[in-house]
Amino acid sequence: MSKSETATYTHGHHASVVRSHSWRTASNSIAFLLPHIKPHMKILDIGCGPGTITVDLASYIPDGHITGLERAGNILPSARSLAQEKGVTNIDFVEGDANALDYEDGVFDVVFCHQVLQHVGDPVGLLKEMKRVTKRGGIVAARESDYGVFVWYPELPGLREWQGLYDRVARMNGGEPNAGRMLHAWAKKAGLRDPECSCTSWCYADKGDTKWWSESWVDRSLYSSFATTALENGMASEEDLKRVSEAWKEWGEHEDAWISIPSAEILCFRE
Repeated sequence: MSKSETATYTHGHHASVVRSHSWRTASNSIAFLLPHIKPHMKILDIGCGPGTITVDLASYIPDGHITGLERAGNILPSARSLAQEKGVTNIDFVEGDANALDYEDGVFDVVFCHQVLQHVGDPVGLLKEMKRVTKRGGIVAARESDYGVFVWYPELPGLREWQGLYDRVARMNGGEPNAGRMLHAWAKKAGLRDPECSCTSWCYADKGDTKWWSESWVDRSLYSSFATTALENGMASEEDLKRVSEAWKEWGEHEDAWISIPSAEILCFRE
């Protein structure tokens, strides 16, 4: 039976979100996968968003092809424009629901997703679908953050308030904000045996990086789908969101601002 997504994407695609996600590249987001990429491979990127990882990864497979799949079709024109701007031709972007991929069994050498499973209603089912369209001997890979173990300095009450609010909003949307710690277990339940596990972090300590991250959440706390959902469901008031936004601003202006964002990774070889 065909399945469709039941969860709501917590972040949405406000300009502040797209700006943040557009920072991501193959090297800073899926480095664990890169040693296994071969020039001829056919790759599927699930939940590609603005396509920056997808376009970057295309350069690693000059004799292959990569497809970026995204449920929110309104972001794909930006992804296609980026590929055209970079002169990347071994790539295409398609709109679709990863719970029911429109591909035959065993089509791709690599199927991966980055920061997607935390936002879906059935991560195990989605991993099964990723496995289905992967060739025998191919790779299924994923990387997911864990909001419960974000660490920052200085400690500000408004940021703890943000963390708790984000957890409640994400769960109400049907997602799992602490997906990282569960990723390997989900893979096993999906029939992916012996996942190779690792964990890496984005760490922002340079003044430019902390300013960029804080400015992103200053806006996201007020204008993104995260904020809209919190307001519409009575989880926060406008005053609450302003307080959280101000906390991110204060953090970003601190001379010793520092944050670590850990993500778990799995690398699974399909039998």
